[in-house]
Amino acid sequence: MTEPPKDRPLRRGWTTGACATAAARAAFEALVTGAPPPDPVEIGLPSGKRAAFALAEFRRGADYARASVVKDAGDDPDVTHGALIRATVRRAAPGAGVSFEAGEGVGTITRPGLPLPPGEPAINPVPRQMMRQTIEEAAAKLGVGADAVVEISVPGGEEMAKHTLNGRLGILGGLSILGTTGIVTPFSCAAWIDSIHRGVDVARASGLTHIAGATGSISEAAVQKLYGLPDAALIEMGDFVGGFLKYLRTHPVERVTIGGGFAKMTKLAQGRLDLHSGRSSLDLAQLAETARRAGSDEETASRIAQANSALDAFLIARGAGVDLAAPVARGAWETAARALGACETKLEIIVFDRQGGLLAQTKLMRPHDV
Repeated sequence: MTEPPKDRPLRRGWTTGACATAAARAAFEALVTGAPPPDPVEIGLPSGKRAAFALAEFRRGADYARASVVKDAGDDPDVTHGALIRATVRRAAPGAGVSFEAGEGVGTITRPGLPLPPGEPAINPVPRQMMRQTIEEAAAKLGVGADAVVEISVPGGEEMAKHTLNGRLGILGGLSILGTTGIVTPFSCAAWIDSIHRGVDVARASGLTHIAGATGSISEAAVQKLYGLPDAALIEMGDFVGGFLKYLRTHPVERVTIGGGFAKMTKLAQGRLDLHSGRSSLDLAQLAETARRAGSDEETASRIAQANSALDAFLIARGAGVDLAAPVARGAWETAARALGACETKLEIIVFDRQGGLLAQTKLMRPHDV
């Protein structure tokens, strides 16, 4: 994850759902009145507050109106920052209400387990509700029925989606229109953890009994090769091992593998459930004590305590004939098992080197089997 800007407050932004809602309202009003839409256009947010959006584009045809908003994600490193969020609105039959279609660059759901069923456009429930409410509000003001077909598109969205988890979740053809508040909080962990949860949901709904969470791409590729797991079984856990395991308490699977490099797994062994470098640190003195218990002499343990990094400590231990990876794996399993709680999921930890080579692997056990 990109590091946040320093020495100044972080600027918040708008979700794709909020931008789509503003574009949809502008297009609906223009379609009904035959006049140019309001610019800026104002919408209500789920919190009850109001927000105004400038329009980047407007067009009216014989049976449709189209408006667009440029997404401003604030200081969040969002792949959709600067994207054009476009709504094309057509009138629907009286009493039909508001329905949604996926246009260019917006994905379609192809797997079960997400909040919407397969075949639906990847426009999440909260953005749908925001659009329905703002069209109903506009319709009431204009004295017409709130009956419309709303097509959301994001030019270039299919390429942008390659940098998201959509493909792994079975969302094909483009981006998801997201947001639960309408507001993007920069560098928020919530969005990542939510994507972890959705990954677990999709894996379970697909009938998978073995899933894996990895701290990075090398470890993920190594786990997949080791077990031949399908992409849907791979949960992009990153540093959020706690968020992953705690969700499995109430959404269990038969078997879970946690894979990561030596440094990240050492943090997990030392009780950290958030492995990000800015939110948890490696205790080299504790690692030196681990080395002592693994048979290290005092000189080697002292050098480990003064090491420059986890890798340096590992190499010092290996040079002295001390296996640090195995006790780190066991300690990581114990921390993970506590987070997983008293459930029937079988858990294992695998420690990999920087080339994806296996350094240590625990037994596959339930937390209560110890």
